[in-house]
Amino acid sequence: MEVIVTKNKDSAGHLIGQKLMFAFEGTTVPAEILDDITEKQIAGVTIFRAFNVDSLAQIRTLTATLQTAAKNAGNPPLLIAADQEGGQLNALGEETTQFAGNMALGATDDPELARRVGFAMGRELAALGINVSYAPDCDISTNPKNPACGTRSFGDNPNCVASLATAYTVGMQTVGVAATVKHFPGCGDAQEDSHYHMPLIAHNRERLDAVELLPFRATIDADAKVVMSGHFAVPALTKSTEIPATLSRSVMHDFVRDELGFNGVVITDAFDMSAITQGTGQIIDAIAAFRAQVDLLLLTSDRDVMQRLYEGMQLALGRGLLSEEEIQKSVQRIRHLRQWVGRAEQPPLSIIQSTEHVALAQEVAERATTLVRNQAGLLPLSLNADARLLVIMPQPKDLTPADTSSYVKPRLAEMVRTYHPDVDETITSHPPTDDEIAALGKKASEYDLVILGTIDAHMDAQQAQLANLLLSGNVPLITVALRTPYDLTAYPQAKTYLCTYSILQSSMRALATLLFGHLTPSGKLPVDISNLHKRGHGLNSF
Repeated sequence: MEVIVTKNKDSAGHLIGQKLMFAFEGTTVPAEILDDITEKQIAGVTIFRAFNVDSLAQIRTLTATLQTAAKNAGNPPLLIAADQEGGQLNALGEETTQFAGNMALGATDDPELARRVGFAMGRELAALGINVSYAPDCDISTNPKNPACGTRSFGDNPNCVASLATAYTVGMQTVGVAATVKHFPGCGDAQEDSHYHMPLIAHNRERLDAVELLPFRATIDADAKVVMSGHFAVPALTKSTEIPATLSRSVMHDFVRDELGFNGVVITDAFDMSAITQGTGQIIDAIAAFRAQVDLLLLTSDRDVMQRLYEGMQLALGRGLLSEEEIQKSVQRIRHLRQWVGRAEQPPLSIIQSTEHVALAQEVAERATTLVRNQAGLLPLSLNADARLLVIMPQPKDLTPADTSSYVKPRLAEMVRTYHPDVDETITSHPPTDDEIAALGKKASEYDLVILGTIDAHMDAQQAQLANLLLSGNVPLITVALRTPYDLTAYPQAKTYLCTYSILQSSMRALATLLFGHLTPSGKLPVDISNLHKRGHGLNSF
């Protein structure tokens, strides 16, 4: 084993620093972070959209400043990471190419397309100086009521998810950006969001092997560089309903290292989630995570928390609560990753939103859009020139902390106007209020056609109420699930139903193009919709 030699006499502090991912607020690098790079020798930083993103040039300058500080301190390249999943989680702003996300890729069921997307997203990250992507999400969407999974999942078939996630990982890592497969060992069946509570995955080991674990085995076999642990209980692996997988040695060491043979870097999910003990109790959980053989703690921008955990882990190492030998091995894994990402060349900023990438994003959106029902024969639309259309959808908002939908401008009506000029738009509250629902029930009667977009209406009684009210009227209605396909369970009598898996502009353009018959539908459902339609269903003609 190589012994880590540090330039400062405080070697314990340097060992601990190299196991921490810091964060900060601001679009320039604060002086204290530059000090952390030199004095604590931190492993790297995570870039957050709300805190650190202003423009592409600004991000590139920020990451260059960070790497210069590391180089001047004699350290290997920093790990600079972002949650750039695509779809409902875009960490770097609208100036990057907007890809529809995992479930849209699931609707195409095309691993080569997933590889191309991973490659393109990796190139854009690399151009910005970001060398770790917290993607792809390998969770399997087996629970429609999961509040945190949604379109972040490729679908509900383990083999399809494994194939797509592997292809995406290979594509991204081809350009020298480390992919992060998450959330190990799989929380697609969770009933709660670990930002707020600790979910329980109660399946037995046989089920875990057949479903949840399959994509992780595949991506690890394909040399995924990073695994992200999940903050949820998996008693089949931990023998406890109280210990999150992140803190369990039987999961992080015995299973990830010994059974799966993973020699890369294991990082926690964000350590500020309520599934992890907060306050000073975080120190105990951080010790447990390190003893479990987690390599990196993913910290957010609270300066007091970062300092407390740094000092707490330093003391724990000094008191013998942590094995220095294991910490040394962990730091070696991290340094190996830092050296690996440092070998890649940085593309120019001009490749971001290049013609090729924008066309690829549009291809994903078009191939994903799924025509589930056309029982009323409304599609393709053939309207009189004076026909009046009403487009309704809720104001996009962040449904979980792992969501950037609130940044997205509603563009469904705008895209429909490309093909028909007389289109009115109503953006409701999210969820719509009782007054809005009543008013729209009356207003709809003034139009010749209504297009209703819903966002997770299967978990929103108000959206379901609006949809069913409109369906009870006499005006032809087209319903569209703008996020997950499960919305049909909230208004199952709908006769015209489509799925876009995203509210991004490319998806809205694809939808409008399909509605007016200028695009042949090709998407297939990547999940079962209760007892209504099976995975793989999708009409390929009108």
